[in-house]
Amino acid sequence: MTYMTKLPDDIDPVLLEIIERTNGGELSVKMGVEFLELSATSSVARMPVEGNTQVLGLLHGGAHVVLAESLGSISSAIHAGPGRYAVGIEINATHSRSITSGWVTGTCTAISLGRNLATHEIVMTDDEGRRLSTVRMTNFLRDR
Repeated sequence: MTYMTKLPDDIDPVLLEIIERTNGGELSVKMGVEFLELSATSSVARMPVEGNTQVLGLLHGGAHVVLAESLGSISSAIHAGPGRYAVGIEINATHSRSITSGWVTGTCTAISLGRNLATHEIVMTDDEGRRLSTVRMTNFLRDR
């Protein structure tokens, strides 16, 4: 990932290899997601509106959720640590503003990081910093 700017020093080498090899996953690649910062507690990525719109030209609501789930899943996997992985068990989204051009930035913040569950809030903003949507995601942490 040439656009990756920040990773935790203690990231699981197996997870790091997977992230680098897949660029964050096939769907993220198709949607143009760029991961800027990844950690268990705070992660940031962005995605272009172009190519991710619905019939009326607005960013598709599902695109918000893809960006959010990509961030929440990777953040949870980083928290899970070596020999463990994260599986999404709940996600919800509230869309509060539409967007038709530019970039959407997702900022993922940990709400609760436990041994078996990790919950994050992901806030999507436009280029002016206005909130577009708020997503909450919970992941179940499992042993490999």
